[in-house]
Amino acid sequence: MTTHYESLQLAPAYRDSFNVEPPATNGERHMWPRKPGFCIRAIPRAADAAADAPVLRELLPAQWGLVPHWVKSASDGKLRAPKLVNARSETASTTQNFRDAWLQGQRCIVPMQAFYADDWRGAPKGKAVPTRISRVDGKPMGVAGLWASWTGPDGVPFLSYTLLTINANNHALMRRYGPEGNDRHMPVILNEGAVDAWLTVRIEKAKEFMRQYPANWLAANPVEDKADKVPQGLF
Repeated sequence: MTTHYESLQLAPAYRDSFNVEPPATNGERHMWPRKPGFCIRAIPRAADAAADAPVLRELLPAQWGLVPHWVKSASDGKLRAPKLVNARSETASTTQNFRDAWLQGQRCIVPMQAFYADDWRGAPKGKAVPTRISRVDGKPMGVAGLWASWTGPDGVPFLSYTLLTINANNHALMRRYGPEGNDRHMPVILNEGAVDAWLTVRIEKAKEFMRQYPANWLAANPVEDKADKVPQGLF
């Protein structure tokens, strides 16, 4: 389960890696549940567009932590969101909180520089070591996600998103992280060539994208202090 990640802070990264215009302001670097972040959606094609027309994308400000469209009030959504920052890909299509977003094809990409996982191995009780997970080549990650829109009494849509995760019990790197006895999960990191397809694929094909990212393409660096998240050498 991922409850902390780093957003992109360099404008060119949005253009170079995701072919979208960067936000006017970067927003917070360290993302936690219910923080305002960004997700990328496909712009619906015009009815007369050619079948092979390129997929156009848009970067949208949204809250990290899904607020399903059916919640009764803002306070209800506020309580639910911290628990809905991750959606297990194995059950996203059937779990009440995520089912509608999955079945309606509300797929998105969450751009990030890195995410964090807790290393409990050999740690004193309650003193897990936070570890920064990034790509070996330093490039941004595009994580598969789902988005939702909730409309309150004021009639203004409120956008939110969740990260899709996949079981990592047998992953050479990510199986190391998480409390003992719990299933390990990792974000679904998309290969560059899969970005457009993920945003536009038919619903019945979507689960084909739920794959582990190769361990040898990832770097893990423990951080000494959660306040500044400065990597302390290669793990």
